[in-house]
Amino acid sequence: MAEAGRIRAGMGGWNYAPWRNNFYPADLAQKRELAFASRQVSTIEINATYYRTQSAASFARWRDETPDDFVFSVKASRYATNRSVLAEAGPSIEHFFASGVTALGAKLGPIVWQFAPTKRFDADDFGRFLALLPAEAGGRRVRHALDVRHPSFAVPELAALARSHGAAIVFSDSDDYPSFAAATADFVYARLMRTVPHEPAGYPPAALDQWADRARLWAQGGEPADLPRIEPAPSGSSRHPSSPRDVFAYFISGAKERAPAAACALISRL
Repeated sequence: MAEAGRIRAGMGGWNYAPWRNNFYPADLAQKRELAFASRQVSTIEINATYYRTQSAASFARWRDETPDDFVFSVKASRYATNRSVLAEAGPSIEHFFASGVTALGAKLGPIVWQFAPTKRFDADDFGRFLALLPAEAGGRRVRHALDVRHPSFAVPELAALARSHGAAIVFSDSDDYPSFAAATADFVYARLMRTVPHEPAGYPPAALDQWADRARLWAQGGEPADLPRIEPAPSGSSRHPSSPRDVFAYFISGAKERAPAAACALISRL
């Protein structure tokens, strides 16, 4: 079997007041929260970039506050994705990359393109949007993850389009958004959104065991047989994996106060 890809786990953001009661040390200065969090988990999804443009200086500061092997995923600007005609997003995509995101350097992980729950799938328009996404920025390869949120995207045509552009489709562990697994890139991006307040680690231990097993299988190049799909499963995919994949798993939404504990619990299993 080929060597497995790297599995990373984390949460969305690092400035969240309830974490000061159950994750951060009581005497930790707020300006040290990223430094602390990035030494407990291996990746963090930056969400603030979806709502407003950040500066190159901010990205550089976040880069310097985190360990050498840490990676951020970055949610792209909503101005690129919340539009009626996605094919017209070129200027917004260019503005996003020009804002300084590449100052993260080697710590720049996948870019997440999140679409509104009301955005319906139009194969032609979506394909033209994917063609606008750059393969590299700042001299580095860029990975793209597509977070689609309308049921109309749950069709094989989406997987074919994403695969042709080397983009991953976000797997959402959620009842609120389409939830399906489709391996379309050399990495997997999962947003695990079912944390509950009464579980100390957000998810029950058995569920975390399952996610650890799925992450290992993805990393080995396989595909979990117990997740919903939008296209037929490759024959024997769980037994005969293909090329290894990197895996990015984020605990987001749900009982957000439990997200760091969930990420740490998953890491401990891996």
